[in-house]
Amino acid sequence: MHGTTIVAVRKSGMTAIAGDGQVTFGQTILKTRAVKVRRLEVGQGVLVGFAGSVADSITLLDKFEAALKEAKGQLLRAAVETAKLWRTDRVLRHLEALLIAADQETLLLISGNGEVIAPDEPVLAVGSGGGYALAAAKALLRHTDLSAREIAEEALRIAAEIDLYTSGTATVLTLGGGA
Repeated sequence: MHGTTIVAVRKSGMTAIAGDGQVTFGQTILKTRAVKVRRLEVGQGVLVGFAGSVADSITLLDKFEAALKEAKGQLLRAAVETAKLWRTDRVLRHLEALLIAADQETLLLISGNGEVIAPDEPVLAVGSGGGYALAAAKALLRHTDLSAREIAEEALRIAAEIDLYTSGTATVLTLGGGA
């Protein structure tokens, strides 16, 4: 199983997260519109995108949302608690997924290795076409006047031109900036 590219961008007070919904099995496309981005109505609002096994991702998303509620919407605190649980729990440590979580000020990558990473630039991407989407989003962020939403959408389209497992059909969620 392969599929899904997630890209998150923050620019001019707006945070956007875009998720490609392609799911493939071997050489066959099973679905092109799986929704792997969510808006969590905790605190001022948090956007989450996930790549990896769907069941694993949903399990981790549930744990993250519970940690976010416990942390009263504090994104970094919830991310650290989720990463600690993910790494130390005997069942959870075997889950295969990556999470991107974002609010209006912060972008974070949360992994099962216990890492919580805030990027140097306000751009993150994961999944099968993550590297391509990241490169495209960084170039667009640096050299265009496009909005965060437009950058995320275009980065996914560019990744889809290169990565077989990215369809380019995006679900995009935004926070801030008149979103």
